[in-house]
Amino acid sequence: MKGTYEQPGQATGGKEESKRFSTVSDLEIKSLYTPEDIKDSDYEADIGHPGSYPFTRGCQPDMYRGRLWTFRMFSGFGSAEDTNKRYHKLLDEGETGLSVAFDFPTLMGYDSDSPRAHAEIGKCGVAIDTLFDYGVLFNKIPLDKVTTSQTINPPASITWAMHLALADKQGVPWDKIGGTIQNDMLKEFVAQKTFMLPLEPSIKIVSDTIEFGTQYVPRWNTVSISGYHIREAGSTAVQELAFTLADGIAYVQDVIERKKMDVDAFAPRLSFFFDSHIDFFEEIAKVRAARRIWARVMKERFKARDPRSWWMRFHSQTAGCSLTAQQPLNNIVRVAVQALAMTLGGTQSLHTDSFDETLALPSDQAVTVALRTQQIIADETGIINTIDPLAGSYFVEALTNEMEEKALEYIEKIDKMGGMLAAIEQGFPQMEISEAAYNYQKQVDRGDKVLVGVNKYISEEETPIETLKIDEKLEEKQIKCVQEVRRTRDNRTVARTLNELRQACKDDKNVMPYVIEAVRAYATEQEICDVYREVYGEYRDPGFY
Repeated sequence: MKGTYEQPGQATGGKEESKRFSTVSDLEIKSLYTPEDIKDSDYEADIGHPGSYPFTRGCQPDMYRGRLWTFRMFSGFGSAEDTNKRYHKLLDEGETGLSVAFDFPTLMGYDSDSPRAHAEIGKCGVAIDTLFDYGVLFNKIPLDKVTTSQTINPPASITWAMHLALADKQGVPWDKIGGTIQNDMLKEFVAQKTFMLPLEPSIKIVSDTIEFGTQYVPRWNTVSISGYHIREAGSTAVQELAFTLADGIAYVQDVIERKKMDVDAFAPRLSFFFDSHIDFFEEIAKVRAARRIWARVMKERFKARDPRSWWMRFHSQTAGCSLTAQQPLNNIVRVAVQALAMTLGGTQSLHTDSFDETLALPSDQAVTVALRTQQIIADETGIINTIDPLAGSYFVEALTNEMEEKALEYIEKIDKMGGMLAAIEQGFPQMEISEAAYNYQKQVDRGDKVLVGVNKYISEEETPIETLKIDEKLEEKQIKCVQEVRRTRDNRTVARTLNELRQACKDDKNVMPYVIEAVRAYATEQEICDVYREVYGEYRDPGFY
């Protein structure tokens, strides 16, 4: 059907509204979208079929008709025993993949009896000091029957080594276990700020894990290139998209140059992790643009030949930064909308936040509601019946094109700086995110962006909700546990494995075989991290203002 398409307020005689309409990220939105807005798009080249290049409509031709996304709840609190009970409950309730949340000392590479760990043990996740704790964490959970994601970065090589060593104890071959380690150090320097080593050794260890996984653990995703924490730090959706893909480009380039590996040997196991914020259509457009950009980058820039190397497979999580402590039950609605956006966008895996997470770690009731949210979307809404139902929407396709264009402008800037490592050293992404966060907060303060219960529809009285509390006695118990492991292990073997790891670091060898041997000997996480810190030095954030 051909013809002209007029905007309201033109031939219709109406008046243009004075209010400016924009996304959460402040992309301006027109009142109406028509075929004119996607007139330059080519269906085959830009949109295509699901399962076909450039994968705008998804990597799999049958989407959720063939297999649902993985219901993967991010869980961890207190002791390994406490978290193991939560895992069994979630699996019994229908969760299909595990995701480990570690406490802050574990995330930073310190044991529970370190002075730096005081008052933090088990508070924001599970405390893991040694292989003993990790065995308790997965008690009666066969590692070949459920995939596991570890949200950890500087010590990711160590907790992954624990997973592999535990698989050996269970008699499970490494080629039968599947899962993901986040292991994305570049975004730590940009956003989340759990760092340990300088940039160069940090990315070297990431490349070590990619090389080792490619050779010995073929079903494991050895890096989850993460935009989630970039967005949580205050970036726009375009910045999240651009900086995440720029990080991915940097990892691919490093493995090719450092390890002399063919791109098709390792690229199919790269995975991504995106935030799902509250602006429904912006989030859908973001992940559609992400798949298309990544496919073209892998095919055209890196000359990958295997179609699986062109795929962007991603996990997603609803936006913790969008949840409010005020009227927390409203968060159930926010999470449902955000989860729906990611499923319509074609996510492979999803975590739904619990409504009480701004107040405490999730209670049993809250985490069950979060899981049920995914199950209702999957089983009741009908969205799985047809594949990529939003394709061809004038608005969705136009917004996808706009996000791709603006993200590529950022990537081009970063390329001109010398790549993402150079951009980070210059503070470029850090400053861009900081400015975006400041601009958004000003909009909230002015009331230009509404937060229900915060700057609009405020209630004077709120009904308190019951929250999870971590027993303060846990710290003493966990300290006794790690000290008992040190007392009863073969300390000569531990010393030998740590010395071998130290020499491997100095000789620029792949660290993974040596970390695995140290973990098997019950070396603690901090003992291994201290070797890294000794050889490579420690990173101090210079701060950019």
